[in-house]
This record gives sequence, C-alpha cells and structure tokens, in this order.
Amino acid sequence: MCTGKCSKFIGICLYPLALLSIICNIFLFFPDFQTIYSKEEAEGLYRLTDEIKYMGGVVGGDTVFPTGRQGCCSNRCGVSFSRMFLSIIFAAVGVAGALYSGIIAVVGLIRGPVCMLENDTWSRPFLNSYLGNSETWETCEEPENIVVFNIALFSALLVAACLELLLCGFQVLNGLFGCICGTCNHKECTSLTNIICCL
Repeated sequence: MCTGKCSKFIGICLYPLALLSIICNIFLFFPDFQTIYSKEEAEGLYRLTDEIKYMGGVVGGDTVFPTGRQGCCSNRCGVSFSRMFLSIIFAAVGVAGALYSGIIAVVGLIRGPVCMLENDTWSRPFLNSYLGNSETWETCEEPENIVVFNIALFSALLVAACLELLLCGFQVLNGLFGCICGTCNHKECTSLTNIICCL
C-alpha cells in the first residue's frame, strides 16, 4: 500500500474516533442526561468530577482532527516531501492529544464519580478501588446510575484514545517512511527503492 493511501485510510478512521471522544466528554457534563447538575456546578456547588472539566475528550479530539484533515487525507500519491513531513508533525500532535485524553479517562475511572450520599452531602466516595465491587455502587443516591454512567463514558473515552494513539503513532512512522521513499503509485514504481516503498 502506498504511504499516501495509508495516510488517507488513517485519516478516515480518526474522524469517528475524534467525534466519539468529543460526544462522550459532552455527555459527561450531564449526569443522568440532566442539565441540573451542570447548572448547580456553575453556581459553585460540587456536582461534577474534576476530570470532566479537564476536557480530555474535547482537547484530544480537536488535536486529532488536524491529523485527519491536513496530515492524513491530504497525503495523496505524488505530494511533496514537505506535505509528508507536515503529516508527521500533525500526527505527533494527535499522539499528544490522545495521550492526554487517555490519561484523563484513566484517572476519571480510578477516582469515580461525584454523587450524593445518604447524609445529603456530595463527594467522591470511590477514591479507592470500586470497579470490581458493584455492591458499593449503591452508596450513590443521586444522580441515578451515576457509577455506570461514569464508567461507560470514561471507558469509551479510553478506548477511543488508545485507538487514536495507535493510528497517530502509525501515521508518524508512515510519514517518516513517505519522507524517505516518497509517495507513489504502482505506475511510478521504476526504481528499486520505490518498488519496495509501494509494496
């Protein structure tokens, strides 16, 4: 496969992952799909986890979009060395964004959600391990099903970040390969180097 075609394929794959990350991050602002908790948070009450406000999915998704648009999809066969080099830079930015999103998702999963306890106080009762002990999830009385909500969305963010990291990392290697060998199609494979690069 040509490096240009490979770049285009990576770019196409990155778009839905970036959208998924952004959507998951937005949903996290609305526990139990209600706006009341975000409004109360804006009024200074403790209702949302800190990791949500770090915007890992949005920041990570936004850094991956240029990788897909500039760095990948535009790398068609026959483009210049500078285009392939630019794709490496955008892919590296995508790697950084995916790492940021993934780290925030892991911390959010480990620390658990903010919820209301029996004494009507809001806190994070799951700062210790809770993922393997679903019986403790009933500690949270409000928002309803907040633990499952938190786990599902942060897990989706983590999976998307891992896939983005793999794709952007591969694009860095693909871009380096394209800089060395050049982008080509099979009609242009005249030299031994280009024949190897086009395989």
